Amino acid sequence: MTVEDEDDVVALRRVGAIVAEAREAMLAAAQPGVSTGELDAIGREVLRRHGARSAPRLAYGFPGSCCIGINDRVAHGIPSSTAVLRSGDLVNVDVSAELDGYWSDTGASVAVGEVAPAHRRLLDATLAAQRDAMGVARAGRPLRHIGRAVERRARAAGFAVIPELAGHGVGRGIHEPPMVWNVELTRERTRLHEGLVLAIEPFLTPGTPAVVEDADGWTLRTIDGSVAAQFEHSIVVTAGEPIVLTAA
Repeated sequence: MTVEDEDDVVALRRVGAIVAEAREAMLAAAQPGVSTGELDAIGREVLRRHGARSAPRLAYGFPGSCCIGINDRVAHGIPSSTAVLRSGDLVNVDVSAELDGYWSDTGASVAVGEVAPAHRRLLDATLAAQRDAMGVARAGRPLRHIGRAVERRARAAGFAVIPELAGHGVGRGIHEPPMVWNVELTRERTRLHEGLVLAIEPFLTPGTPAVVEDADGWTLRTIDGSVAAQFEHSIVVTAGEPIVLTAA
């Protein structure tokens, strides 16, 4: 989607604030002994209270309101009452929703209880990669510079980018063009333009940067069982700093 007027920005901010509220509520509740099903219920209630609809459920028939994964479950994790958080885990919540024809997408990973220092470094590096990527998302610049920024941060921190998982356009649907790859593809010639709405979401891991789909047909796991982390914001591209629609 490309923003056409201030009404678009207002509507995108509105739905962005809702998914950000759900994200923060879920992260705050991510404590040992809590199930991913309970986290999903928290997110679902925030969306319901604001009249928003779960994007993965609405668009794809996903069996949950939000995607939630523990440790190696890097994306599209199905919430469950039997998936219980333990101290030392990393948990990722990915929240997306539709309101009045506008869609927004956000996500974050968080440590549960006491985690290994290496896991803390992974979280820090992934968050920094996401911020670096947003920082280069300016009108007139090549889209591939987003992937370059993610790769540079990951490499400097000693982690790998999972190249199969990417950001995307968003706004009038949950997944729109362009794909926002987290690695630099030199063949990619797209340039960013004013008003373009993007979801930027790097995925980093200390292990082999590849994923495999679970038998449930949804959950993506790292191929070697390594932990992974993701951070995501929806933004509007401008000539300067982007408008972050899903800030806390």
